[in-house]
Amino acid sequence: MKNNKTDKTILFKGIKILIFALLSLAMGPIFMHFALSDKENALYIPMLVVGCLICAMAVILLFKGINTIMNSMFKKEEK
Repeated sequence: MKNNKTDKTILFKGIKILIFALLSLAMGPIFMHFALSDKENALYIPMLVVGCLICAMAVILLFKGINTIMNSMFKKEEK
């Protein structure tokens, strides 16, 4: 009978990824708000692009973090 236990090192790695995703979820819309609030500014386009990239990175980090946590709990060990 196989003993499926949670691999704690992989679990903590997934939690770290989710923390960075949480920070990105907050920073992306803030950058987009600053860019869209003053369209006559010279940094309008670069700030908008950076905000969109940070939002996309947040979504990718969310999927990667959840996948890492699931692998730490349910992945079968190969022997």
